[in-house]
Parts: sequence; C-alpha cells; structure tokens
Amino acid sequence: MSGNNGRWLCAAVLAVTAVMAGTSGAQADSTPQGKELVILGDSFTANGWDPLSQDTKKCQHGDTAWPAQLQAQLGLQGDDQVWNQSCPGASIDTGNGYILKVQASNADKAGAFGPKTKLVTLQFGLNDVWGDSSKSPWDSMQNCFYDPAGGCGPDAVADGRMADPKNVTGPEYAARIAKVVAYVRYYAPNARIVIVGYPELFSPGQDAICFDIAGVEIGQPRGRTVVDYLDRFDLAQREAAALLHIEYLDSRSLTRGHGLCTPDQWVNGVFDPKVNVAGLPFHPAPQGDAVIANALHERYVR
Repeated sequence: MSGNNGRWLCAAVLAVTAVMAGTSGAQADSTPQGKELVILGDSFTANGWDPLSQDTKKCQHGDTAWPAQLQAQLGLQGDDQVWNQSCPGASIDTGNGYILKVQASNADKAGAFGPKTKLVTLQFGLNDVWGDSSKSPWDSMQNCFYDPAGGCGPDAVADGRMADPKNVTGPEYAARIAKVVAYVRYYAPNARIVIVGYPELFSPGQDAICFDIAGVEIGQPRGRTVVDYLDRFDLAQREAAALLHIEYLDSRSLTRGHGLCTPDQWVNGVFDPKVNVAGLPFHPAPQGDAVIANALHERYVR
C-alpha cells in the first residue's frame, strides 16, 4: 500500500486557505488509486465488544456491524478494497484519542483515498463535548441509564448533571468536520461522502425511556433529556450535511419503531437474551445494522 504521510498536511493547508485548484503538491509523489469503501466512525459504526477483554484501546469491529454487512453485500474482501478506521470511543475532535482527523490521516497513509474510492462514511458526535459543557452526550446518557432515581429531565441540565442538548447544532457540527470533508473531497473526487446518523434508541419527543438488563425492562419516567440529545443529533447531522453539500443517511427513520423496549427491538440491551446477549449495550443489534447496510448499498454504491 502506498504511504501518503505528507499528503494530509498538504490537504489541511489547502482546506484552510481554500486554494483547492492547485495540484502540484498532491502529484509530487505516487498517487494512490484508493479503496472502494472507507469507514470512519465511533462505536455505532465499529459495534464490536468483548466484555472479557482488558484491552480498552483495541478498535474492535463486530462481525455483524453495518460495515461488515455492507462489505459482504458489495463482495469486497480484505484491506485492498475496504479500509475501516472506526473505533469505540472515537470522537470528532474531543480529547486526545482516536479523533476524526487521526482516523482520516491513518486511512490516507494506507492509500485509502483516491479516484477509485466510491464511498466514505462518517458517524460521530455522541462522544464529543458540545458548548461549554465538560460532559459528552453519551456520558450523560449512560449516567441516566444507570441512575433511575436521579432522572434526566430538564432539571438534570439545570443542575449540571447533564450537558445541554441545545449546544448540539448543525453549523458547529459542520465546522468541526469541514476540513476532513474538504480533504476527502479533494483526494477522492469520485466518492460519495455520507454522514451516517444514529439509529433510533427511543421515539422522538417522548418523556419516559426504558432499557433492559438480562431481559428485565427498567423504566425511567424522566428521560426527556436523553431523547432530546438524539433529536438534536438527527437535526444537527442533517443540517451539517446540507451545509457541506454531502449526503446524510437518516438511520433513525430507517429503524423507527424498533428502539429499546419495543416488541421488535433492533437495539441491544445489557446481556439481553431476547435480542443479542453478547451485543454491545445500547448499540444496534444485527437487524438494525442490516437496514443501515442495505440503505447505504442501495442509495450510494449500487
């Protein structure tokens, strides 16, 4: 595989200055042809989990996660055709971990971006800090899941126990991913760039939420702020895609009616034998990932 260690810096400079027409820097070394499918994202993309593993830094990819299902549908095999950089805990730009820029840079070094690249996906945001909060939405949501007494209604935001969902906006989301999008668009000019939305965990607008542990349902009547986070992300990702002139896959609509504690649940509970006992909690079960893979296949790479 061709390495492109200098390309990322070149592209970043081009993006900042908006001088995207000059190509001499990109042509100075051997230009890779790229891989057909490039996956960038967090745990909702990777969807791999080994509860017995002590390696918290390993980027585990689930065998039934939507990238694996999409790869099988396309008949693509190995790293020569697909590059999956997704990782649980990844964020757009929060912290020093496996942020979007690092994922894209690593993909670039592997020769993943080029004229043969057909699809590049991004699924991020829940692990980021928004506004002036010190908590990410995902941290706040999990605190609510496991604190049934405290609740997570509007008072939780006022008390500082949860980040304010209103801080998640389309313009900020777009600004935080814009440089990577510009870079991908420049070096993979034939690729469809798609923000993959988060699937439905709870119905939009509801106040009470529910999840299950070992098949036992646990309700939280004051769960509106958790639902507001998901409502805001759906709107922010949609708006960001429009602002950047890229695609948005509305995974929430695709999985509507199949969230937690529904009769036909497509989201993992906690060690839930009715759905997927070994699945990553609060993440898509194989059925949920299947509809996302199908939609990506049908809409963007057929």
